[in-house]
Amino acid sequence: MNLSELRPACGSKQNDNFRKGRGHGSGNGKTAGKGHKGQKARSGAPRVGFEGGQMPLYRRIPKRGFTNRNTKEIVAVNVDVLNRFDNGAIVTVDSLIEAGIIKNPRDGVKILGNGELTKKLDVKVNAFSASAVEKIQALGGKAEVV
Repeated sequence: MNLSELRPACGSKQNDNFRKGRGHGSGNGKTAGKGHKGQKARSGAPRVGFEGGQMPLYRRIPKRGFTNRNTKEIVAVNVDVLNRFDNGAIVTVDSLIEAGIIKNPRDGVKILGNGELTKKLDVKVNAFSASAVEKIQALGGKAEVV
C-alpha cells in the first residue's frame, strides 16, 4: 500500500452540493429526510438544546467552583529526561523545545527531581524543585532560575 493509493471509506465522503427534496428519484425527496410532520419537520425548528420551554439541561445542572484568572500553567520536566543532552550542555526552554521534550512552554518550565541525572549540565529554566537542584549541583552543574 502506498500513500497515493489511500482512499476514504466507502460512503463516508458526501458531495456538498447535494440537493435535498428534489423528487423521490434522488433518494432524498418528498420529506427530504425530515420524516412526517412535527416541530422538527417544519421551518424555524428550535435551536440546539431547546427543550420546548422546559428548563434546559445546561441550566438545570449546578455550577461548581470557579477558575482563577491568575493561575499559571507550569510544564513539569523530570531530571532523568535531561540525560538526552550532551555532557556540559546548556539547557534552556528553547533547547527543551528543540529536543522535543516539551512542545508548548505555556507560563513556564519547572524541573522536578524524579529519576537520576548522569551528566553535568547548566540548566536555565523558570523554576526548580529542591531535589532537582541537589541532583544537578551534585554533578557539578548549575541550576539557574531565569
